[in-house]
Amino acid sequence: MMIESMTPTILMAGFAFGAIAATLMVTLRMWQGWLDLKRAELDRRAPPQGEERVEIAELRARVKQLEAIAACVDL
Repeated sequence: MMIESMTPTILMAGFAFGAIAATLMVTLRMWQGWLDLKRAELDRRAPPQGEERVEIAELRARVKQLEAIAACVDL
């Protein structure tokens, strides 16, 4: 008799556990997709190392030219 009265409770607990597990699986999949999206965005933004060095060298040359102009020196 006691088992018969516990059956609906066990079924509801099993259903709740399954629903929570499914929700967690979907949430984890969404989180992984979001992380993949952010990684892709960072990969698109980051220039390769060689290009970055060229940009820094160009900026240094521009600063040098501006300093020369400010000091009234012709390069």
